[in-house]
Amino acid sequence: MKPTDLLTAHFRVDAPHQKALKKLGIATVADLLMHLPARYEDVSDIQSVGGLQKDQEAIVFGQLSGLKLRKAWKSKRPIAEGYIEDGSAKIKIMWFNQPYLAKMYSDGMYVKLVGKVTGSDGKLYIANPEVEKLDALPIDRHDSIFKGTDANMDETIYPVYRETKGVTSKWFYHTALKCFEAGVLETMTDPIPLSILEKYKLPVLKTALVWIHSPKKAEHAQSARKRFAFEEVFYIQTQKAIDRAMVSAASTYQVNTDPKHLKQFTDRFPFELTEAQTTSIASIIDSFTKNHAMSRLLEGDVGSGKTAVAATTAYAVATSRPPEGIKSESGKVSDLAFGNLQVAYMAPTEILAKQHFESFIEYFKHLPINIGLITGSGCQKFPSKSNPNKPTPISRAQLLKWVKNGEVPILIGTHALIYKSVEFKHLAYVIIDEQHRFGTNQRKQLAKKDARMPHLLSMTATPIPRTLALTIYGDLDITLLDQMPAGRKPIITEIIGPGQSAKMYEHVRSELQSGRQAYVICPRIEEPDPDKQTALQLKSVVAEAKRLATTEFRDYTIGVMHGKMTPADKDKVMKEFAEHQLDILVATSVVEVGVNVPNATNIIIEGAERFGLSQLHQLRGRVVRGTHQPYCFAVTDSKGDKTKERLKALVTAKNGFELAEHDLNFRGSGELYGQKQSGLSDLGMEAIKNLKLVEAARTEAQHLVATPPHIAKDFPLIAERVAKLGESLHME
Repeated sequence: MKPTDLLTAHFRVDAPHQKALKKLGIATVADLLMHLPARYEDVSDIQSVGGLQKDQEAIVFGQLSGLKLRKAWKSKRPIAEGYIEDGSAKIKIMWFNQPYLAKMYSDGMYVKLVGKVTGSDGKLYIANPEVEKLDALPIDRHDSIFKGTDANMDETIYPVYRETKGVTSKWFYHTALKCFEAGVLETMTDPIPLSILEKYKLPVLKTALVWIHSPKKAEHAQSARKRFAFEEVFYIQTQKAIDRAMVSAASTYQVNTDPKHLKQFTDRFPFELTEAQTTSIASIIDSFTKNHAMSRLLEGDVGSGKTAVAATTAYAVATSRPPEGIKSESGKVSDLAFGNLQVAYMAPTEILAKQHFESFIEYFKHLPINIGLITGSGCQKFPSKSNPNKPTPISRAQLLKWVKNGEVPILIGTHALIYKSVEFKHLAYVIIDEQHRFGTNQRKQLAKKDARMPHLLSMTATPIPRTLALTIYGDLDITLLDQMPAGRKPIITEIIGPGQSAKMYEHVRSELQSGRQAYVICPRIEEPDPDKQTALQLKSVVAEAKRLATTEFRDYTIGVMHGKMTPADKDKVMKEFAEHQLDILVATSVVEVGVNVPNATNIIIEGAERFGLSQLHQLRGRVVRGTHQPYCFAVTDSKGDKTKERLKALVTAKNGFELAEHDLNFRGSGELYGQKQSGLSDLGMEAIKNLKLVEAARTEAQHLVATPPHIAKDFPLIAERVAKLGESLHME
């Protein structure tokens, strides 16, 4: 048996089974062996039903049967009862005053059951047990759990795999063992150099696969998981190091700016720059002077002043001339080519692109610098010939002509910027808002006719934990804007539990009476069917808006906004809200983060337990735009301690970065960021909580890429994995 063999060549796999495996991305023997257990169950404390005794705390695995509901003979209180059977015996189970449990569970269901054995000898039962539903019973319960021979004494944990309809966890376990018995491990080559494995005390591939699929001890499973986690992060870090090396090798535009020149620009701001903004600008300006293109991620809370940093650094570029020796359109070399260096500023939505366009007009209106806007719905240019203080709509063809010949130094837009028809003359600087996956390929696309690689600044208001940033953005320098501008009041955040909303509505009404505005955010309902999901989203928003209009806020105007609306309809609603034609905006979380309405000072977030802390922090950031006191109300119906503890962090954390670390611990990085965007599996996502492991993988990857000869020659298996990873991570 070889790793590349199809499973169907060695195992009987029917059509439904094949469909299930395909859904999990499993076709070959190697695919199966790399489908690693999601977790392990410890069966050392599991008792057999036949050996249970009175007053014992029981933990049993088995199958339910005989479930029914009856009433006690004297007290008439409801009793749900049934049996659990594990192959050794069966015992009665009873729940008192919980009649609904008889309907929650069904005969034949596999469960893990924990409860106290009570009753009299000969009539024992387990009272009010806690029940965990299982897809299957522990592997070989008769052979492994209850055998009790010396040879099996250490076999106290068994793997639990991610399943899908048609293939069970037990099947994965047994098939992996059969592959081992067929000698597949002897034909597998370890892609990670032995020197690296020994340095970090990680098991070789053969040992790691045995330990992860059939561990004799918990330490074996832990060691194997650490090895595969390291390997996964190592591949991503290698990909990032290669990307970084490509950018460093390409020529770029060097921009040298006099600090006095910049100060004249920033002195006009109606606010004073924070120390963090000043430091960030200095770092970016310094990067412009190097002989390789900058690649930087600027992280900052909503309202921390990222746009001011972007505008100042864009000013440095847009007022600089191309270097000597660059060919003009005629092909002749001139001392100074026509036009200034150019800046492309990309936003994720039309609303935000227009908002940035308006912000840049405010920053640049005193200067003779043309600014363009290109979106799917139209183009604009500032200044207008008829009114130098206002922008004017222009044709796409005219705007593209001016961009191509260098007459428009700053172009702001959506993804329309990377259309083939958009060509720059001297694109030196690309600014990306909330588009972190934008990479080397897209920069090349933007600078189509230019051999030079433009500098890149990616900006985000999403707080990212350090380990996640090091892994996912390993090819970027990371700069933090960890201060808020003077005059911004900290948000007063309150957690509103069941039955506590009356006081909240009273407060919001008083704010509305004072002339302020408010957001109401309804939770996004996750469903496997996208159409079904959208329908549920819209229903929740529309229904809540209708309820509020007839109850709590009947004297105020309410608007609705959601993801299914057209960009034009969204623009209309946001314009009405920004102009205070609407007092309250009821919306889903798909409303663009970053929309600027300084008069909106209150936000109610319904179903707060459904959001991550970082997302809640972003949502409440919508009310920190002005100088009035902002308020956030996180509403939850949950009474669980875990939810209370998690939401409490929203009140106590000092900033978004601290919240991001809380989110990593409470929810896990998979929920925080998502596997699709990162390229990480569940195991890799879990691994990035370990800063030392991430740093070790990063160090080894950078060393590997920096050391000649080429990686593909000495480490072909690593090169192959990294190439596949690069294809999945890079946008086409």
